Parts: sequence; C-alpha cells; structure tokens
Amino acid sequence: QVQMVESGGGLVQAGGSLRLSCAVSGRAFTTRNLGWFRQASGKEREFVAFIWSGESTYEADSVKGRFTISRDNNRNTMYLQMNDLKPEDTAVYYCAIHGLGDVQLTHSYSYWGRGTQVTVSS
Repeated sequence: QVQMVESGGGLVQAGGSLRLSCAVSGRAFTTRNLGWFRQASGKEREFVAFIWSGESTYEADSVKGRFTISRDNNRNTMYLQMNDLKPEDTAVYYCAIHGLGDVQLTHSYSYWGRGTQVTVSS
C-alpha cells in the first residue's frame, strides 16, 4: 500500500520561501516518477512540477525559476523548494505518483497525498 504525506505548508509573506516535503511509503520509490500539483480555491487542480526517477525535472512556466523540485531516494522523500512566493501561489499543494500519460494531467497519476495548504499574503 502506497501512502504519500505532504508537509511544510504555511502562511508566508509575498517574496518569502517555503519548502514542501512529500514522504512516500511503500516499495520502489527510486523507480517512481513523481509530481507536484496545486489547487486554489474554486479552481481546477494544476500541474506544478515533475521529477523522473533519473532526477531530470520539468516545471510549469508559472513557477519556472522560482520553484525547484528534488528528491532524496535515501529518505523516500520528494521536495518542492518555493522561492519568491506570490499571492497567486496560494493553494493546496499535492504530491502524486505518476502512472501513465501526460505528466501535466491529473488523470495520469495513480496515488495522491492529502495536500498541504500554502497561503501567501500580499
């Protein structure tokens, strides 16, 4: 059984930073491709960033240059370093394990965490 638990969210002022963590239980973490999504109130869940098992990464244009996705295979944990945060980054952030298909689409993911709230004040 795979479980994913996000942590690290909170309230921060615009221009500040946060680092989110996603702890993944279960086997074969090193072979899994992983993603971060976010969902603002009243909006669709949207793609944020992706990391392959080989550690190549891909970020959405809206966060490129500000957010960095990474992983620590020894800790079975994925991270999202978020710098220069903006009020429009306010959302619940989710981590997920990719299954099959376009990495930017939610239906391509097999497992999801419950999310962590990030609120950026202006």
